[in-house]
Amino acid sequence: MSLYDIEVKDENGTYVSMKQYEGKVLLIVNTATGCGFTPQYEGLQNLYDKYKEQGFLVLDFPCNQFGNQAPGSNKDIHQFCQLKYNTTFPMFSKIEVNGGNEEPLFHYLKEHSKSILGTNIKWNFTKFLVDREGNVVERFAPTIKPEKIEKNISILL
Repeated sequence: MSLYDIEVKDENGTYVSMKQYEGKVLLIVNTATGCGFTPQYEGLQNLYDKYKEQGFLVLDFPCNQFGNQAPGSNKDIHQFCQLKYNTTFPMFSKIEVNGGNEEPLFHYLKEHSKSILGTNIKWNFTKFLVDREGNVVERFAPTIKPEKIEKNISILL
């Protein structure tokens, strides 16, 4: 099984294939609108704006699993991000990243990346960098700001 065999729900709840992102460099992030790391949306948008023409995408997966920090509907979350941070990168339906209801995509990402903290995601804004072939290249902790991984992204592009 590859990353491109997985289906995810878009912000409207419609299943879409990850295959549509084949050939792109991806930064896949579990996010939250009420988290101390929420201002990272600005950095994510800046990276997206800078590199999208070269085949880079940020994929945003809201997650309410940590401290109830992503309350509201998918629409509420999307509107918040657009109004406060002017986000234009793809956002998906709210998910869980750990446990029995974890999103298959995040199960795949965790299984194919290394973390000194173990397999489980510890908090919102954990970032997974994926190359154009669908390989998980690196996993970044929530404390790592998007600006700090720009070099990693540009190398893959």
